[in-house]
Amino acid sequence: MAVAERYEQAYRRAAERLVEQMTLSEKVGQMVYTAPAIPRLGIPAYNWWNEALHGVARAGTATVFPQAIGLAATFDEALLHEVGAAVSTEARAKYNAAQRYGDCGIYKGLTLWAPNINIFRDPRWGRGHETFGEDPYLTSRLGMAYIQGLQGDDERYLKAAACAKHFAVHSGPENVRHNFDVSVPEPELSETYLHAFRECVETAHVEGVMGAYNSFNGRPCCGNEFLLTETLRNRWGFRGYVTSDCWAIVDFYRGYGVAKTPQEAAAQAVKSGCDVNCGCTYPHLEDAVREGLITEREIDAALIRLFTTRMRLGILGGAKTPYDSIAYAEVDAPDKRALNLQAAKKSLVLLKNDGVLPLDKTKVRTIGVIGPNADSRGALVGNYEGTASRYETVLEGLQDYLRDTEIRIRYSVGCHLWLRKFDGSASENDRLSEVQAVCEESDVIVACFGLDACIEGEEGDQSNPYAGGDKQDLRLPGLQHDVIRTICQSGKPVVLVLLAGSALDLSWEHEHVQAIVQGWYPGARGGRAVAELLFGEYAPEGRLPVTFYRSTDDLPDFTDYRMQGKTYRYLQSEPLYPFGYGLSYTTFDVEATAASDAVTECGATLTVRVRNTGHYAATDTVQIYVRPDRSTVPHPQLKKIEKVSLRPGEEKTIHITLPLSAFALYDQTGARRVEKGGCSVFVGDCQPDARSRALTGKTPTEIRLQIETEQTV
Repeated sequence: MAVAERYEQAYRRAAERLVEQMTLSEKVGQMVYTAPAIPRLGIPAYNWWNEALHGVARAGTATVFPQAIGLAATFDEALLHEVGAAVSTEARAKYNAAQRYGDCGIYKGLTLWAPNINIFRDPRWGRGHETFGEDPYLTSRLGMAYIQGLQGDDERYLKAAACAKHFAVHSGPENVRHNFDVSVPEPELSETYLHAFRECVETAHVEGVMGAYNSFNGRPCCGNEFLLTETLRNRWGFRGYVTSDCWAIVDFYRGYGVAKTPQEAAAQAVKSGCDVNCGCTYPHLEDAVREGLITEREIDAALIRLFTTRMRLGILGGAKTPYDSIAYAEVDAPDKRALNLQAAKKSLVLLKNDGVLPLDKTKVRTIGVIGPNADSRGALVGNYEGTASRYETVLEGLQDYLRDTEIRIRYSVGCHLWLRKFDGSASENDRLSEVQAVCEESDVIVACFGLDACIEGEEGDQSNPYAGGDKQDLRLPGLQHDVIRTICQSGKPVVLVLLAGSALDLSWEHEHVQAIVQGWYPGARGGRAVAELLFGEYAPEGRLPVTFYRSTDDLPDFTDYRMQGKTYRYLQSEPLYPFGYGLSYTTFDVEATAASDAVTECGATLTVRVRNTGHYAATDTVQIYVRPDRSTVPHPQLKKIEKVSLRPGEEKTIHITLPLSAFALYDQTGARRVEKGGCSVFVGDCQPDARSRALTGKTPTEIRLQIETEQTV
């Protein structure tokens, strides 16, 4: 038995002894996210609710890393692990400080309700930028890396407790999430919606799981026995705690009608496997016991899991952990700021470049910076964000970078992000003449447009004017497109920097703008990262974790959770920019061979040679896609990522082993099976679709293999 497992069992036995001493009232109090102290048993107060989507959120100063979708664009597992470790260091530092001053309030605990590993199946979903994109494999790999970074590697104590959310089959629409039922067929359920959760449970050993708001197959997810008990605990062996999403259990009787009273709702949730209530329903459990709706023993099972988690964190029972000495000086420390800049740089995706980039400081005299996101802090951070000690917008990043040069910067906000005039008393498009004046004086225009979390976000986000947080379509809102057209009419070279957390229709911009950079919500240091990219201080390496469609006409109905026509794996139309796509300032040559043409129980081994054939030191993202001949998924699926950093002219040979699971497909029972037959493996730095080939001029190497084994994996 592993050391960590022995300690966990010891904690569980201690939790059982603790629960035996508690009254029913005391037990119920511990099952709400605001768990009160029980002095007679030495139990301190604890608030389970904390957020750490891309940094410690909502609790004062912390490092604000790029939003999750930007971290996904790095395709870099090692980076996600490092970011997770930095976030949990700050979480511990802030927790330790709060404890010294007796603060047990919300957002001060060590149960971090992140990452969001839902699949970004439709670009209209407002919360999609909280995810790691549209692909189950990429989501699982990055999710696991982030979880392992958050939770640490101590065998006895968790550094922090990560929480995979929202379980399961959850991705909008936001405005119906409290009464919307989802049903999808196998194997799509397991292949798309459950895969990342399974990996995070079985491989990364995530400590927490959060249920979703929506209903699945007629039962709300936070009270869904199939999801929480049969799948999560019985099939996958999950031993941690489950929390409801916030106030989701109220929906049992107000939205879904599966319960008539709060007592019934609370009993259903606990009996199905939901241990802690982010909300106000579980206090009714006392009455539920008296009414015979649930037994005290069933409540005990949930309490034991909750106390086990607190003991694994070392925050119950007077334990001393290796993390108690983490000082507040770790918050916003120089190493965290440096890592934040590195993450921002790696997240930026170059979508188009007609040669205008990188800019030459010896040839540019005046730069026009135009657009509502040029000097916007909101466009840096997305949602579920902390508070940075300093923000660097694109405008500020350019100003700082060019401070010691003679290059002048002219700035105009251009237009409001979504309204048709910037000033309430002005006429429509009131900044257009200023835009024209800036263009006339400038040698090159950096146009900063896009969205922010007020436009794409969660239901109820402040100031959100759209459909409960979701986008209505893929167009740039308000007058943004009109202003971009005016900028292009100036005849000056235009670099479009798009700060947005999701795919937009850039068809016109692709035809008329010289260069396009997808910046996502790049974090507090995003402006500096953009400035250094534009002037060639480093080569871009980001890749798209989502498909950029041409319009909503290419998409099925938003409420249809079946995968046909969605994401690169099932897409029937030609995208504008495909999943996995991204340009560099250099060029790479990728060649691949297989050690054998057979896939055995050990998988398959590939030899991949990567050569930097350009003039910039850069990192290539080698992508391996697999499609067994028997697959019902129309297109090859991503199954491996390797980051390869090379100097100009340098060549590296790497050996990659594809595990047997890379050749598996989910069957109609939800089992992941490998079956004998032919298989195609594609190796390159983009996916093997026609649009990627057209945009990059590259064709990934296709290797034919024969699967010689059959088994469930």
